[in-house]
Amino acid sequence: MDSLTENETVPAWTEALASEELGDKPKVVKLGARQVAIFRSGDRIYACNNRCPHEGYPLSEGTLSEGCVLTCNWHNWKFDLSSGETLVGGDRLRRYPVREENGKIFIDLSDPPVSDVVDAAITDLLDSFDDHEYDRMAREIARIMKAGGDPLVAVHAALNATFDRFEYGMSHTIAAAADWLALYRGFEGDPARQLTCITEIVAYLAWDTQRQPTFPYPRSARPFDEDKFVAAIEQEDEEAAIAFVRGALRDGFGYDDLYSSLARAALAHYQDFGHSLIYVLKAREFVAAAGPETLEPVLLLLVRSLVYATREDLIPEFKAYAPALADWSGGGTPDAEVLRAGGVAPVLDEIARSGADPLTVYNTLFDAAAWQMLHMDIGYSLATRGPVQDNVGWLSFTHALTFANAVRRVCTDFPALWQAGLLQIGCFLGRNGKYVDAAQDTREWHVDDPLAFVKEKRGGVVDHGQFEYIVAAHILKLSHALAEEIETQPDASWTSTAAAALNRFLNSPLKRKHPLRTARQALEMVKREG
Repeated sequence: MDSLTENETVPAWTEALASEELGDKPKVVKLGARQVAIFRSGDRIYACNNRCPHEGYPLSEGTLSEGCVLTCNWHNWKFDLSSGETLVGGDRLRRYPVREENGKIFIDLSDPPVSDVVDAAITDLLDSFDDHEYDRMAREIARIMKAGGDPLVAVHAALNATFDRFEYGMSHTIAAAADWLALYRGFEGDPARQLTCITEIVAYLAWDTQRQPTFPYPRSARPFDEDKFVAAIEQEDEEAAIAFVRGALRDGFGYDDLYSSLARAALAHYQDFGHSLIYVLKAREFVAAAGPETLEPVLLLLVRSLVYATREDLIPEFKAYAPALADWSGGGTPDAEVLRAGGVAPVLDEIARSGADPLTVYNTLFDAAAWQMLHMDIGYSLATRGPVQDNVGWLSFTHALTFANAVRRVCTDFPALWQAGLLQIGCFLGRNGKYVDAAQDTREWHVDDPLAFVKEKRGGVVDHGQFEYIVAAHILKLSHALAEEIETQPDASWTSTAAAALNRFLNSPLKRKHPLRTARQALEMVKREG
């Protein structure tokens, strides 16, 4: 036999049954681990997997109509056995070549080339996005894994299919994806958990761009200049900022070559409620884990999000931020009671006056953020009355800790950014302090081994049970950030408080829709319009 090409396989003809055994009714034969349904229609014979690719209903119990259309009677999926096309439904049905000779029926059980399986699975995976068929996404990725393909190709395909459908750039998708990939690596040898991690990444990309049009990125390129790049973002000039990125990519830059400029842009303001810096850090981790082929779409997403980021330091609530940054004087350790009590101006003033060793200040701020989350007044998150500015819930408090984690890591790399990073943690503390109940008894939430508890909860996110991807993302991001922080400083004073805060969060009601409160706030807003 001549040597096979990459896209060829050796036929594996296997005797299935005698011709006389196959009448008008289908016949099911077990060939190794396969259960194959064989049908006779006129002078043609067809063979396929007996299990419907949707939910496994036996197709031998289905209906074969004229035209060789096989209907699964469980959910009415229909398959053309002649062409292999799925007429109603989603997944493709595995068919087998058949031949009949010398009174016997033979079936070719050889598997198609891995590349063919992967290509078909990717095509079908992307086809599942519009209707957000989560279970189908999992099955298509599972088919890649079963064939021996790398499931990361599903992540690459999903990213390439969606990155230009994010109107305002990066969302939580890439940030969560970086942490999912960290879990993925830790679950080596556990295919179900690894499949969960990849499916969550792909499905979140699909969800955030479901049925969205494309929002094309500018195509021009210019030589990269860090100061001009940061200035373009400051001026909200997407065309110029993207041109600098394309120039950097053209000249062979990697993510780390742009890391400092991205960090500068993210901390230029207290912006996007801390998301910008988190995205800069997590985009870096994602590209490192998912491969260099993700660099361009991730950078485009990230830069667009930086251009469009909201700048909360420009609103009255945070007007004390710029003066505090300008008047930074340094000194001792901030007063924990001032940090916990809140009020943006006093907190920022305390940090600016007391900011000596950055890590010492950081630990004091992290302790206060963990304490505030542990003592959050849950009444605000459940309320049906109140002004829009008091629409505060658990996710508002988790951001203080995940943002702080990003500050420590990024500012360790770029020490000149510590002052901005610490003061922006203070913005969270100043705002959240209004929404705590310092008198509540929190002893029931404390755990004996903070690191073991946090790592257990991080691993348990694979069965999070949350319909909203953004909620699952926050559970993962928080547990991952806390695990990193405690592993880095296991003897820090705040480890027990942080673990207790996570424990309370995971065991408290999370009200994500407020119909009555929204109606009342809408009426009040419209009333004030005149």
